[in-house]
Amino acid sequence: MSKKLEGKLIAAVRVRGTVNVRGNITETLKRLNLKRVNNCALIRVTDSYSGMINKCNGYIAYGEINEEVLGKMLKKADLKINAKDLIDGKVDVKTLADSMPFRLHPPRHGYGGTKLGFNQGGVLGYQGEKINSLLGRMV
Repeated sequence: MSKKLEGKLIAAVRVRGTVNVRGNITETLKRLNLKRVNNCALIRVTDSYSGMINKCNGYIAYGEINEEVLGKMLKKADLKINAKDLIDGKVDVKTLADSMPFRLHPPRHGYGGTKLGFNQGGVLGYQGEKINSLLGRMV
């Protein structure tokens, strides 16, 4: 992962399940608070999180979340936190620790390939702003 995500708020969604996953990747997914399929965690990217996300690249979809989709997720979880403050860094992500991970529905009209990377026509890996369309179908 490049340095352009450093300090940004991203959403990571677990796409693939637990069967035949190496132990170190399973442990990393648990540390990212992505224990089940369709779980979503909000992460403020640092060096350590960058390495963890890079390691789990084949099991999650991630990208920068926008204010509209984040607002829907916070409203669904019945949290009284302003989405803009969370994105700008005025509110810490650790205040959401009790309600994370967000449990989402499977996306309407499907994922579109859970074994291929995003650049190959699938859904895995870094999606940038396009993660918002996936999350919008899941909320």
